[in-house]
Amino acid sequence: MGTFNGFDQKDFEVFHIEGLEERMEILRSRLSPKLEDIAETLAPDLAAQTGEEMFVHVAKHARRSKNPPNDTWAAIANNKRGYKKLPHFQIGLWEDKVFLWLAFIYEAPNKESIAEAFLNDFVEVTRTIPEHYVLSKDHTKNEDITYNEDNLEKVLTRFRDVKKGEFLVGRRFDADDPLLTDEQAFIQEAKQTFETLLPIYRKALAS
Repeated sequence: MGTFNGFDQKDFEVFHIEGLEERMEILRSRLSPKLEDIAETLAPDLAAQTGEEMFVHVAKHARRSKNPPNDTWAAIANNKRGYKKLPHFQIGLWEDKVFLWLAFIYEAPNKESIAEAFLNDFVEVTRTIPEHYVLSKDHTKNEDITYNEDNLEKVLTRFRDVKKGEFLVGRRFDADDPLLTDEQAFIQEAKQTFETLLPIYRKALAS
């Protein structure tokens, strides 16, 4: 571990800073190194579990010219050049949450076939996901959807049928959750979360 020693209130306050350049400066100096450090710690375990080399990508927010970002993240994927078209793991923050996602976002060129694979093997997918995990259908929104079979089917169907449809599954933690202040406990939780979701990750790669 390097720069990550747990999250604190100042990390979440970054998203209250007015102005694009002002927020980005603190985001890059305060949050990006922490998230990169977490991802670099988790990547070797994922590489060992998958048998693939895993690469860390820290969100750059490069396309922004006016509005400051409301969240930020680091991603882990099996490609050095990018992650958005691939199944990937995310660690990140909103102003009131920390999230751990296995993410399939709309850039994925084969998202219809991935969704079909999940829907065709729906029972096995539901067995993989613990009851306390949550879902999302849009990585750009600070929301989570309660995990149950009905909601999972709806999210997966939307992921398949809607051009901008996405499928994210994992954990979200409130900013005041004591777990976030304990770096070792958080790393262990993140490691366990991603390992739990590996069967879904592998199914996506095979589809």
